[in-house]
Amino acid sequence: MIKIVKNTLILFAITLVAGLGLGFVYNVTSDARAEQEEKTKLSAYESVMHGMDGFENVKIDNECAKYIENRMKENEKADNISTIKAFNGTVDEVVLAKDKDGKNLGYIVTVTDKEAYDGSLQMTVGIKEDGTVMGISFLSLSETPGLGMKADEDSFKSQFQNKKVDYFIYEKSGAEGDNEINAISSATITTNAVTHGVNAAIYCVDSVSYTHLTLPTICSV
Repeated sequence: MIKIVKNTLILFAITLVAGLGLGFVYNVTSDARAEQEEKTKLSAYESVMHGMDGFENVKIDNECAKYIENRMKENEKADNISTIKAFNGTVDEVVLAKDKDGKNLGYIVTVTDKEAYDGSLQMTVGIKEDGTVMGISFLSLSETPGLGMKADEDSFKSQFQNKKVDYFIYEKSGAEGDNEINAISSATITTNAVTHGVNAAIYCVDSVSYTHLTLPTICSV
């Protein structure tokens, strides 16, 4: 009995020390992680909105979420667009990009889409005030190497650049219209998630432009 109690106390002590050690390491490295995440985000902002020198946070409320969801459903129904998965995502953050003279360049929308093959992906989308999509950049993408990960290649991302459309659709081959993109071969689920994410950003900017909101919060669907 004494031996059992002794072993239990030893195991408890080991677990306690290990837990405290992990907590210490986490606290020590948390600032470094936060700094790296901020650098990654700013780099993504700059890649989708060239000439950005600063930005202001933009307020989004639940009305924006409803607007995005309704536009997604209305456009897909009206044009008989068939998708592998229905839209399931959130707009995490919206900022208004400024140039060095303080003039508005456009909006940068951060979207998390939960339809990806590996569960979810997060990206930023740069959109001018007139609705022109300037580009997309991934903050988080962990799809299948050689398949879904091709979403991060310029050959795919460039299909969204400098396009002013109401929304995007994907084709398995032979995209022709301005709003059509070629799906990634054998990675239609990933393509679907990215397309929905970009469309959510477009609809979000529409909502912001209509309501003229200007303070920070989060829009979720």
